[in-house]
Amino acid sequence: MFGCLVAGRLVQTAAQQVAEDKFVFDLPDYESINHVVVFMLGTIPFPEGMGGSVYFSYPDSNGMPVWQLLGFVTNGKPSAIFKISGLKSGEGSQHPFGAMNIVRTPSVAQIGISVELLDSLAQQTPVGNAAVSSVDSFTQFTQKMLDNFYNFASSFAVSQAQMTPSPSEMFIPANVVLKWYSFHFEYPSGGMHKENLLSSGSMV
Repeated sequence: MFGCLVAGRLVQTAAQQVAEDKFVFDLPDYESINHVVVFMLGTIPFPEGMGGSVYFSYPDSNGMPVWQLLGFVTNGKPSAIFKISGLKSGEGSQHPFGAMNIVRTPSVAQIGISVELLDSLAQQTPVGNAAVSSVDSFTQFTQKMLDNFYNFASSFAVSQAQMTPSPSEMFIPANVVLKWYSFHFEYPSGGMHKENLLSSGSMV
């Protein structure tokens, strides 16, 4: 019913079923893992009105399991990626795996999935730093680089009245750059402001 994927490792599809509605994946050498993907295989959907809460468990200094709620998967959202690298020193939260007979070893963490009512999932709060941005890091880098480029270039902007004729120079209207940017990217909050760019005039 479920699958689990860590970058650079084989996909896991054989979860350990520790109860009728509880499933666990082992994560060996968990300290080297940054992100984990949990997904539904597509073979068996959740029953109507049900979904799955996804937990991360790792052993504390005494070897006791620390469970943290990462998020959820449902028929409407059958996969999710979570960042677990910053959770290994966090505090545990309430979880439904306390009475489970789960085999543990010191260097192995677990991903636990609990099938529950959607109404119950809506009342649960995942740990904040497990969420992964919907914009990948390369896109963020590209947007920031273009922001910097435009800000630098627009610092040399002059109006048409201020321009000195120079046959050897080529002039590009600032709104041409803006049109290209708006075609490829949405404006990020705190990034380039459309109103400011439209009023910038022309630049060399």
